[in-house]
Amino acid sequence: MLRWGQKAAWTALLMVAVLGVTACGANNTPKEAAATNNTEKTQPSAETASKAENTTEDNATRTVTDEFGEVEIPVHPKRVVGLYVEDYLKALGVTPVVQWYHPTWGKQDYLHLDVPLFDFSGNLEALLDQDPDLIIVDGGVDKEKYDQYSKIAPTYRLKEATLQDSTEILKAVADVLGIPEKAETVLAEYKQKVEDGKTKLQQAVGKETVAVIRLNVADKTLALFGVKNRFTGVIYKDFGLTPIPMAANMTDYQAIISEEVIPELGADHLIVFPANGTWEDPENQEAYKTLEGPLWKNIPAIKNGKVYKMERSHWQTGAITANSMKLDDLLKYMVK
Repeated sequence: MLRWGQKAAWTALLMVAVLGVTACGANNTPKEAAATNNTEKTQPSAETASKAENTTEDNATRTVTDEFGEVEIPVHPKRVVGLYVEDYLKALGVTPVVQWYHPTWGKQDYLHLDVPLFDFSGNLEALLDQDPDLIIVDGGVDKEKYDQYSKIAPTYRLKEATLQDSTEILKAVADVLGIPEKAETVLAEYKQKVEDGKTKLQQAVGKETVAVIRLNVADKTLALFGVKNRFTGVIYKDFGLTPIPMAANMTDYQAIISEEVIPELGADHLIVFPANGTWEDPENQEAYKTLEGPLWKNIPAIKNGKVYKMERSHWQTGAITANSMKLDDLLKYMVK
């Protein structure tokens, strides 16, 4: 009886110990699980961390200096407005959120942009609807208007010193967009195209002279573009064509020519485009008939059928894409 009692006592004691251990294990498991679960909840996933990092990078800004001083702009702009510099944006592979437009002058049709038009002469607040994060403007914007644009989005005004050189404008725009290497690629391709085109033009026309005339239909005048003209000076400076003496000696960008000097033009090649519209417009067709008058008949270009009717929108800008298209035109008409 004593042994049985001792054995029972030991058995009871062992059961109590086992139950105690089991209870402790049961009580500890939820705490450990809770601790593990809390750790999983508080530690961000790699995807979440990456998204946060990208958001921070997308919102990053930097300070640059434009014509009017320092301006803080996005490092990686997403919605860009480039007023009258859309040509450069397109060359760099960037589509603007709007396109410059003026009720009198229209838009740069040659770019074929499928974006809303922004009336440059209208209310600036129309840009708010497009939610731009960067606005780039050229010399057509003064300080007062610049300040107004700056209230809509960070605004960069191209420096005056760059406005006469399309390659410098392209570099400046690319730098503001944060893609300077893209400008180098575009310029290398453009330079090669110009070198090849220049060689072909020189072989085809040599030192034959060229004049560029714009038909100002509204006031029935003719404008001769000089070698310093921002729009067409490139055909002499870079493409190697020879200007008529009258254009070569001009200090102004252009000059209205009177009837008395028309016989003195003496151009072997004559480039003509209207100030507005297309050659399909009746008023432009009528204006072109001026060149059929008696004052023009002895000009070599008229006599030899070397008058070239060009599309006005890319001949009235000096931007990089437009200049490339001018070269295409010249090769098409002058090189046989």
